[in-house]
Amino acid sequence: MFFSKRANNARQSSDELVSVSLKTLIDLAKPAASLNLQHAAIRSAQSGGYVSRFKGRGMEFDEARLYQPGDDIRSIDWRVTARTGKPHTKLFREERERPIFISVDNRAAMHFATRGVFKSVLAAKLAGLLAWTAQHQGDRIGGQIFSDTACRELKPQNGKHAVLRFLNAIVCGGDFSRPVNEADTVASTSTLEHVLARLTQHARPGSRVYIISDFRGLNDKAETHLLKLSQHCDVVLVMVHDPLESALPAKGRYRFTDDVRDVIVDADSSAALQYQQRFALRQQRLAQLARSRRLAFMQCSTDDDPVHRLRYLLGHR
Repeated sequence: MFFSKRANNARQSSDELVSVSLKTLIDLAKPAASLNLQHAAIRSAQSGGYVSRFKGRGMEFDEARLYQPGDDIRSIDWRVTARTGKPHTKLFREERERPIFISVDNRAAMHFATRGVFKSVLAAKLAGLLAWTAQHQGDRIGGQIFSDTACRELKPQNGKHAVLRFLNAIVCGGDFSRPVNEADTVASTSTLEHVLARLTQHARPGSRVYIISDFRGLNDKAETHLLKLSQHCDVVLVMVHDPLESALPAKGRYRFTDDVRDVIVDADSSAALQYQQRFALRQQRLAQLARSRRLAFMQCSTDDDPVHRLRYLLGHR
C-alpha cells in the first residue's frame, strides 16, 4: 500500500509538470491576494528598465442632459440633439470595473520544457494569478485561449464565476469541442498575427490586455496588430521561455522525446545555433517594441516560481 501510494504521488507530481488541473488554478486565489495589478512600476527584464504608461480607468457614458453654458462642445450628443431639436450634452462617469483581457498561448510549441514545467503550464499559472488578482480588485475578467488551429474568446465579466469560467477554458486547452458559454466564441486561426488581429477586435478600448506567449511567429503583421492594440489598451507582453532556448547546452548529442517520437539534437550543429539566434532575435524584437511604445514587457522562465516572479515583475517589495 505504501509503495502504491508513493508511486501514485510521483505520477501526480509528474503530471503537474506537463499539464495543469482546475484545482491547481483555483488554489492560486490565495497567493494572488498579495499581488496588485494597479502598481505603477513594472520592471523590465531587459537592461535599461522603464516604467509602463498605464492609463487610468476609462470613462463610460452615463446620461444626456440639456446643454448648459460652459459645457464642452465636444461632448454634445448630436443624436439626441437632432431628435429633440434642443442641444444636449453627454455626461460620463468613471468605470468602476476595468476590463482585464488575458490572452493565453496553448500552441504545440508551448508544450515543451527541459527544466521546471511546460511553458503551457507556466502560462496557465500566470494567467490564473492575473485573473484572481483582477477579481480581488473588482475588475472584469475575460480572455482568449488559442491553439495552432482555433481560438476561444471569453467576454469580460465580473465576479468569481468569471474567473472560474476562464480557468476552465484554460484547462480545456486545445479541446475546442467542449461546450462553451453562450457569450463565448470559437474561431479558426492559423498564425499569431490572426490571433492578435482578433484580439484588437475583441479587447474593448481602455482594457488592460495581458498576452502570455513564447511569441513564436512574431512578424511585421503581428507587430502591427500589437501597435494598433496599444493605441486603445494597456498592453503587457509576458514572454515565457525554457532555459534551453536562451542558452544551448554544452557540445554533444541530446535526446528529446514526447513519449511517441524521439529526436536527437546535435548542440554543436548550425541548426541548433540558428535556433538560439531566432530566440534571441524574437526576444530583442519584443523588448525593442515595448521600449518604443512604452509597453510593459515581462519574461518568465519555466524554472521560475510564477508567484515570486510575478511579485517581482509587478514591483512588489
